[in-house]
Amino acid sequence: MSDPLDVDDVLALLRAAAAADGVRPLSEDAELRLQHRAPGGHDLAVRLPDGALAGYARVDDGAAELVVHPAFRRRGFGRALLDEVLARAGDRPLRIWAHGDLPGSAELLAPRGFTRARVLLQMRMPLAGADAGPNPVLPDDVHVETFRPGRDEDAWLRVNARAFAWHPEQGLMSRADLELREAEPWFDPAGFLMAWRGDPDAEGVLLGSHWTKVHPPGDAGEEALGEIYVLGVDPDAQGMSLGRALTDLGLAHLRTRGLTGVLLYVEEDNTAAVRLYESRGFRRSAVDVSWHRDPV
Repeated sequence: MSDPLDVDDVLALLRAAAAADGVRPLSEDAELRLQHRAPGGHDLAVRLPDGALAGYARVDDGAAELVVHPAFRRRGFGRALLDEVLARAGDRPLRIWAHGDLPGSAELLAPRGFTRARVLLQMRMPLAGADAGPNPVLPDDVHVETFRPGRDEDAWLRVNARAFAWHPEQGLMSRADLELREAEPWFDPAGFLMAWRGDPDAEGVLLGSHWTKVHPPGDAGEEALGEIYVLGVDPDAQGMSLGRALTDLGLAHLRTRGLTGVLLYVEEDNTAAVRLYESRGFRRSAVDVSWHRDPV
């Protein structure tokens, strides 16, 4: 078991696992931190005698994700990775994300005292029914414009933290996390819609935003696919129908990109949001599960 590793080797392992399982084995955040060698956390590797990479795990602040190469499963590599993850966690609570809720995850984690704690749904919808030219009704003093890098980061982070104060990951997004994503090839300010009251260059107030993303072919399916990446409204602006307006504008933007489908992620126990998305035509597509273990 070792920390030093070749990022390209890990990315090749992730691609092999995604092809075999039909789901990305790591969260976007974990993969970004791996690719950019972001500070914090530990990268763990387990190898064959010839040095080939058999498995990978990332541990960061009481959370972990791990994956074993499809060709080397059921040989004890998953247990070896988990043992090291538990050693790193020490006497702290630990949560492990299992992407796709595959049977092997339960077989590995349940006997070690982990229980299912959170369920994250992936939902998808065809874009054929989305209005390519919506004209949503906004309050007279509110307008929507696109994100301007270098100007809007602080305003967005403030509203994101308030809108997702209940969320253990999204609500804690930092300036560094945002800038990692701005540096990605998929980042497109034209698909990052901001609802402002007043002039953003003259003490205007951000009320909400809809950040969309486009997955290239092979990333989330054979064809390119849009995503409702982050949709958030400041609690003080609730009741103004901004969420619906921003949703329609974002879907219209994705449709103008020539995309045929869109996905989103939502907590299973957020029943109001799930019902809303189902009423708009979204259907459940995949499941991620967060497993939790308290110190023994």
